[in-house]
Order: sequence, then structure tokens, then C-alpha cells
Amino acid sequence: MGEKTVPNSIKFLIGGTSGMAATCFVQPLDLVKNRMQLSGGKTSTASVISSILKNEGIFAMYNGLSAGLLRQATYTTTRLGIYTWAFEIASKDGPPSFLTKAALGMFAGCIGAFVGTPAEVALIRMTSDGRLPLAERRNYKHVIDALCRITKEEGVFTLWRGAIPTMGRAMVVNAAQLASYSQAKQALLDTGYFEENITLHFVSSMISGLVTTAASMPVDIAKTRIQNMKTVDGKPEYKGAVDVLIKVVRNEGLFALWKGFIPYWGRLGPHTVLTFIFLEQMTSAYKTYAA
Repeated sequence: MGEKTVPNSIKFLIGGTSGMAATCFVQPLDLVKNRMQLSGGKTSTASVISSILKNEGIFAMYNGLSAGLLRQATYTTTRLGIYTWAFEIASKDGPPSFLTKAALGMFAGCIGAFVGTPAEVALIRMTSDGRLPLAERRNYKHVIDALCRITKEEGVFTLWRGAIPTMGRAMVVNAAQLASYSQAKQALLDTGYFEENITLHFVSSMISGLVTTAASMPVDIAKTRIQNMKTVDGKPEYKGAVDVLIKVVRNEGLFALWKGFIPYWGRLGPHTVLTFIFLEQMTSAYKTYAA
């Protein structure tokens, strides 16, 4: 008998569920990263965490979790589902080349990011709310409340505010992850100290996360500020992603484009590892008990 196969619909479901499970572990790092990117001055990971614990309590570290879960349910499900579907088509005449894989990853990431932008906007706002004065806080109860209020108070198109830099970031992230992960994995195997197991996957993911973080953070900070900006007297705070980058460099310095680097890297690496661990385990369980 041939190897048991998993239907595409189940692949979509497993992909989204694995991303949601991983988010439950790394949500605090996402919150810290967003707070650091939105701060106008110098800050550090330790000072942000200390401030949150002191002023908002330990449970505030999970503010925006519902939005983070919805983001994975939309973005990751779409991204992994489209990539799997496109990869199977590209593999009909033999294994696709590395550049083809990278292109498929960028395409899937771009579409997934567009679908996930509303949840991303809600996530940015919910994780950053605690840093605002009490009178200026939006106080969304959960992600559904956030999406409904944004639509009612600011219009439905606000849900896709920052969609272009979000899609650009997703393309950079997917391309960088594919290239750096495969290269790091091969280099580690060539040393003779590693073999194909979870240790290799973890170290490769952390190296990949370092490269991906450095490449994508300027786009990420532009996305974060656009999605959290307010309109005063009919004028938005920023005109677009380029305007954000120019103002950040001019007012805060060049290295402010990588503000929140440590929590972002700390989130990206483990999230990738956990996502694929859950993905492999759920796929294996499906083949064993359901296929």
C-alpha cells in the first residue's frame, strides 16, 4: 500500500491549528515587540516587560490573544494551504527548483497576508492599548468586538489599513525563511554534529529567524505604526510605509527600524519550530487514526 495522503481541506485545517497552538506560547513576545515599535523613544525589552507587569499585571502579557489566534486562523491557514496546493501543481513534472519554491512561498505569503490583515490590525491595536493614557484607550473586549467597532467607527476599509506593507513583509519573511532555513540546515548537517531530528530543526529555525528578523523588521515597523495610527482633524499620522520609515529614521535614528529586534526574533524562531512540531504531530495523528 502507498503512503496515506491528507486531503487539502485537512491540510488547511492542520496548518491553521498548528499556527494557533504556537501563538498561545509566543503571544507575550508579540505584545512586547509591538509596544517597542510604537514607542517614540529609546526603550528595551526588559523595561517594557517590567512596565507591563507593574502597571497592567501579568495577564496583560496575553492582551490581544484572541486577535493573534484569528490572525493564525486566517493568515497561516491561507498561506500554508495555498503553498501546499501550488507546490503540488509545480511538482507534476518533477521536484521544483529552489527559486520556484521561494516564489511559491512569496505568492502564498502575499495572499495569506491580505486575508489576515483585519486580524493583524486588531492585534496591533489590542496589544498596544495598555501603553496609551486611560482616556485614549480603545478597550476592545475581544477580536470580534474590535473588528465590529473598527468597521462601525472608522469604516470597513480600515480593516485593511497597512495591507500593502503587511503583504510586503509576508513576502520578505517567506522568501528569507525558505532561503536561510534550507541553507542553515544543510550547513549544520555538513558539520557532522547534527542529524535529521528536532534539535536540527530548532537550531536551523533560530538561525533562519535571525536572518528573517533582520530582513523584515523595517517593513514590520512601518506596518505596525500605520495600523495603529490615529487620524487627527481628518489627517492621518502617516501617508504610507515610506513616510513612516523616513520619519522614524529622521526622529529616532536608523537603528530604530530594528526596535523590538530581540522579542521579534524570540517570537519568530520558536513560533516556526512549534508550528512545524504541531503540524507534523497532527498530520501523523490524522494518518494513523483518520485516514
